[in-house]
Amino acid sequence: MWFKQLTLYRLDPQALPALDALEAALQQRLFAPCAGLDWFTQGFVPAARHQPDLMLFRQGEMALVALRRQEKVLPASVIRDLTDERVQEIEARDVRRVGKKEKQQLREQVADELLPRAFSRNLHVRAWLDLAHGWLAVDAGSAARAETLLSALRDALPPFPARLPRTRLSPATQMTAWLQGEAPPGFALDADCELKAPGEGGAVVRCSRQDLTASEVRAHLDSGKQVSKLGLIWQERIRFVLTEDLGVRRVQFLDLLQEEAEQAGDDAESLFEATFALMTGELAVLIADLIDALGGEPQDQDA
Repeated sequence: MWFKQLTLYRLDPQALPALDALEAALQQRLFAPCAGLDWFTQGFVPAARHQPDLMLFRQGEMALVALRRQEKVLPASVIRDLTDERVQEIEARDVRRVGKKEKQQLREQVADELLPRAFSRNLHVRAWLDLAHGWLAVDAGSAARAETLLSALRDALPPFPARLPRTRLSPATQMTAWLQGEAPPGFALDADCELKAPGEGGAVVRCSRQDLTASEVRAHLDSGKQVSKLGLIWQERIRFVLTEDLGVRRVQFLDLLQEEAEQAGDDAESLFEATFALMTGELAVLIADLIDALGGEPQDQDA
């Protein structure tokens, strides 16, 4: 249940999705396994196992949504080897060379023959809808994976307006300032960072389990490098890495929070609900504090 990564999207406050309408829309986009010549398929699945008839797991204005994607795994080397065998058979039988176009047709034919027997790989992507504060947070560390879920939501309930967040102050500039001075109120420096030299192809320095106040780190800053990733601890409750594109990565809920969830839930259902409530409540405040530390969001006339 605990999210490990956060890719954030700002929802349009004038067009927040109604959860009842979203639930109905997701019911029309159910996941079905790959069949026949499908290379992949995707659809929504119940977000909570103890609520198998519902797509969304809801708590007030908070909701959890889950997308499942199934892909066929067919190694290129297998297709290539079998295609080469077919080419050799034709050339030996007909005493002629197989041309490029014909070989491509053979490759496609081989792939179609092998596809029904290929292994399947399943991917689950979850997202948290915070209608109270206007956020969609996808538990994904890559933009492509997050966009997969967002696109599926837009297909289910168009237009589902959401955009990447903007702040008045650049995350890279602010993280550099924090590392040169001190972290903003409520935050503390952790032990990981990434520094980049300006310009294309500039040097990159990664520090892990490092005292970020050490002289060698300061020397990189003095040479003009900027912080592109910075490890932070929020309120001694959540550890994470902030990126220059406002991604929240490697989220770790510290022992105190996990103990609170375990004390609130005696069985699997209660634990799920307690964990979701605690996680979303904490993350909502963390996101608000983080946006404030970056100067807040620009108004339309300033964007």
